Amino acid sequence: MDMQRTSFARVCIKIKILIGSRAEWIYHILQAFNSGNLGRYQELCNAHNAVLIAQPALVANEKKLLEKINILCLMEIIFSRPSEDRTIPLSIIAEQTKLSIEDVEYLLMKSLSVHLIEGIIDEVEGRIHISWVQPRVLGIPQIKSLRDRLDGWLGKVKAALLSVEAETPDLMVE
Repeated sequence: MDMQRTSFARVCIKIKILIGSRAEWIYHILQAFNSGNLGRYQELCNAHNAVLIAQPALVANEKKLLEKINILCLMEIIFSRPSEDRTIPLSIIAEQTKLSIEDVEYLLMKSLSVHLIEGIIDEVEGRIHISWVQPRVLGIPQIKSLRDRLDGWLGKVKAALLSVEAETPDLMVE
C-alpha cells in the first residue's frame, strides 16, 4: 500500500508539469476525474471537446470512463457523509451522478460486486446503507474534511465525558 501511495505522489508531482502548458486541460480533467466531480468533468469535456475527439483511445473508452467517474462520484458522496449517516437515498445518488434510479442501482451493484463498497440496497425504501468504503488516496480537501469530522467527533466525546462525570461524580476517581 505504501508503494501505491508513493507512486501516486510521484504521478501527482509529474502531472503538475502540465500546468501552464498547452496540455493543461489534461491536468484539470484528471483532477475532476480523481475527485469524482462529475459536473466539473463534463464541463471540461465540453470545453475541450475538439482535442478530446482527436484522442482515439478516449473516444473508444468514453463509456468506461463515464462509468468510472460515476463510481468515483459515488465514493465521494459516501466519503463526504459522516459514518453514522451512511444510509443514502438512491435519489440523492441519481441527482449527483445524473443517472436514472435504474442506472444508480446498476452502479451500486457494480461497486458492491468489485468490493469498492459494502452495504445493503433497500429497493423498497429506495436507499442504500453503506457499511464500508474502499480506502483511497486522499487529496488536501478530503484530508481537511476528515480533520473537521475528527474534531467534531472529539467534541462529542468530550461532551459525553463531561455529562458522565456530572451524572456520576462518585464513580469518577482520579
